[in-house]
Amino acid sequence: MKLLICAGLLALLFATPPAFAAAASKPETPRTMPVLVIDDTPIGKTPIVTSYADALEPAQNAVVTIYILKNATPENALARQLFGEGFPGKQNLEESGLGSGVIISADGYILTNNHVVTGADRIEVSRVGDQKIKATLIGADPKTDIAVIKIEGENLPVITLADSDKLRVGDVVFAIGNPLGVGQTVTMGIVSAKGRQIRLLDTAESKGFEDFIQTDAAINMGNSGGALVDAKGRLVGVNSAILSTGRGEMGGSIGIGFSVPVNLATNVMENLIRNGKVSRGYLGINGDDLSPDLIGSFKLPPNSKGVIVTEVFPDDPAAKAGLKVDDVVVAIDGKSVGSKVELGLVIAQKPAEAQINVRYFREGKESTVAVTLASLEEDHGNEILPGVTVAGLTPDSRRKLHLDAKVDGLQITAVTDASDFSSKLKEGMVITKINNDSVTDLSKARKSIQKGINRFYIYAGDRITVLGIDVK
Repeated sequence: MKLLICAGLLALLFATPPAFAAAASKPETPRTMPVLVIDDTPIGKTPIVTSYADALEPAQNAVVTIYILKNATPENALARQLFGEGFPGKQNLEESGLGSGVIISADGYILTNNHVVTGADRIEVSRVGDQKIKATLIGADPKTDIAVIKIEGENLPVITLADSDKLRVGDVVFAIGNPLGVGQTVTMGIVSAKGRQIRLLDTAESKGFEDFIQTDAAINMGNSGGALVDAKGRLVGVNSAILSTGRGEMGGSIGIGFSVPVNLATNVMENLIRNGKVSRGYLGINGDDLSPDLIGSFKLPPNSKGVIVTEVFPDDPAAKAGLKVDDVVVAIDGKSVGSKVELGLVIAQKPAEAQINVRYFREGKESTVAVTLASLEEDHGNEILPGVTVAGLTPDSRRKLHLDAKVDGLQITAVTDASDFSSKLKEGMVITKINNDSVTDLSKARKSIQKGINRFYIYAGDRITVLGIDVK
């Protein structure tokens, strides 16, 4: 290094005068000084919080541990019918799961996760220091991973609910539950992100409704169904899942946890308590996110956000109300919608037959129209054509098919030998588009199929091909 420095000095010492002159005469380009954002408020003006104990104590009293019991031996229905409950070899219940829950009413309604209670033959609940008592399943919704159970009681401690729509990234939050059965535990973190969709709730038949709060507050096995609360001890979410580098029981918190927002959870809860199931509204459109480069072409105000209507299904609510392709939906009942996912969540939280006000732009002019929603019917069949069954793409199926993240559609899971379409459609293909419609939802995909020749866009072998499918 010293030799290099000396060589540099010699070069400077023996440089010719014209070289210096040329350098000196070269005009300098003026530099624009950066504009600095400065907050000169003394840090001492910010209140220092030394404990959250007073805010958290009421919330802790409302969080319970949930014990799941399942049959350890098969149940003999005939013997039970002949001999009653005391027959030899009757069912033997064994504890097979552990989760958490949150008491939300003084008479014993409890919010938890669907995956905590699914398949349970008996559910028991205990508060800190109390004995286990039996709980009744009121209802469960796999599409949001929310369930409601109930215990008998009066004047039970309840948690205060916050407005999760007002939660902000950076807000301090606490996770309360019973991780790994060690006992009630409180962990602290912040809101890391909002509106996460990680396809955790997608199934072979349909897609879930995800709007997760992401947090780095430690969440582990047993925390599921527990409370995510803010610095005032108010419930903002129901803890649901984590991402982990481990597998099974070895998988622990790495600071990426997900909670169902309390606004979504309570909407589902009210449906389950009132009807035993969730009634979801249906608008009848396909849409795409409004990108910044398209704002001008739609003659919209600067920085507009919304959903471009790309398709309106005939005879469905949107069509009956007069919505058209290229309308840009910006709000539902006064609530702004900035993406097609957000629009779907808002509509799904409205009951069937509800009347909503849709605010939209058409050719630069703002309008509002009343729309009466239809019912988003649950369709448990998974045939898209006779003998051809399909499923939505899940993270697991994507890995098995080695799919690019940009590829979306319906995976063909089986084709019967007797199917009229077996010569062209094969298991493992992904249908990305039918005619002019992108397909990710089975019920809408069926509506895209017309009598005669249909164009099926198929992803297989790392490329998309088009097949002519003749439907009689």
